[in-house]
Amino acid sequence: MVVGLRDGFDSNSRSRTQNEGRLLSYFGQTSGSRNTSPVNRALGFRNPSPTPCRQKVIKTKPRGLDDEMVATFAKAPHGPHPDVYMEDNIWAMLPEDLLNEILARVPPFMIFRLRSVCKRWNSILQDDGFLKFHSQVPSHGPCLITFWKNSQVPQCSVFSLPLKQWYKIPFTFLPQWAFWLVGSSGGLVCFSGLDGLTFRTLVCNPLTQSWRALPSMHYNQHRQMIMVVDRKKRSFKVIAASDIYGDNKSLPTEVYDSKRDSWSLHQTMPTVNLCSSKMAFCDSKLYLETISPLGLMIYHLDAGYWEHIPAKFPRSLLDGYLIAGTQKRLFLVGRIGLYSNLQSIRIWELDHAKVFWIEISRMPPRYFRALLRLSAERFECFGQDNLICFTSWNQGKGLLFDVDKKVWSWIAGCALQTYNSQVCFYEPRFDASIY
Repeated sequence: MVVGLRDGFDSNSRSRTQNEGRLLSYFGQTSGSRNTSPVNRALGFRNPSPTPCRQKVIKTKPRGLDDEMVATFAKAPHGPHPDVYMEDNIWAMLPEDLLNEILARVPPFMIFRLRSVCKRWNSILQDDGFLKFHSQVPSHGPCLITFWKNSQVPQCSVFSLPLKQWYKIPFTFLPQWAFWLVGSSGGLVCFSGLDGLTFRTLVCNPLTQSWRALPSMHYNQHRQMIMVVDRKKRSFKVIAASDIYGDNKSLPTEVYDSKRDSWSLHQTMPTVNLCSSKMAFCDSKLYLETISPLGLMIYHLDAGYWEHIPAKFPRSLLDGYLIAGTQKRLFLVGRIGLYSNLQSIRIWELDHAKVFWIEISRMPPRYFRALLRLSAERFECFGQDNLICFTSWNQGKGLLFDVDKKVWSWIAGCALQTYNSQVCFYEPRFDASIY
């Protein structure tokens, strides 16, 4: 459970919030913070005060409106509107379905603050009506989830790109053997690890703190894995490709289907030399880079077979990462240049018809020098929905690139500075089921 806090309505609730103030490190707030969030004002919460007083109305510019429209909406026919007080006893009588629809539109990480309002709201995550509305509203937006272990204690932080804020989530509900972050999809996160001598896999929902271990695979060996979620069918699949060390001669591809709750054996990947262990899933196909023969290995998930295409990589490519975008787009991100003063990071997109990589962008030199100060430094790269994130192992920095908007921006905060942290994109959803 993510721990949060709200301001009280009376002295008793105020003392209770002081006792809970120790838990606010998960949200980076203090118990003395005022109830000034737009969510609480919309729901009718007010700060307690000895005597009623008028509060100053602060006019803000509505999102999505230009200056002319804002000026038109700001005009008052009879002077400024007086502040309107919202009666608690009226808002407490909201119909159940209307309340669920309102709460379903609240950012997921703020739901935990609202749960301390009353017993009714505290059980909101188990309410089928709330989960129904939550599944119908647009997604909160992309987030970054970082995972690491500090003295064998799992640690997790989530950075919300829409809110531009870090949130800390307790991860002690996971078993000790969950060590490797496989990936995330549709609100679920997949982990793998060694439970003694047995290689195991689990899926979890960080928001609901629920998890379950998957059945054992047919071959007990550490594998390259990726998870994909189908929200329409309310199911997910985990694909285990070659051995993590590249020995794929005798290991058939295994696919876990949550509907069947079992692993199925498929065609063995042909013998190739892989460029890296990084994979990308795009348009129901799994892509891997190969050196010999040069090109891409493609696994067709629906048909269950492997195929190789001769997509030659750009010359002088030092590091290469495959990134899956939206609408069947597949990107290649890599560092170019043999000499440190001539190196740069570039982004290509695969032309599926011509089987050719087309350069679409380059990282500006000032960002490249700040991200990688030395030519030998390593960087990690991953993406989701045409967003590409770069992290530096030594510098502890995060850089975000929007492929559609062609915008580069730094990621605020220090959670990415942990040397052994594992990072991936994450979509927070309460309705994501582990079954």
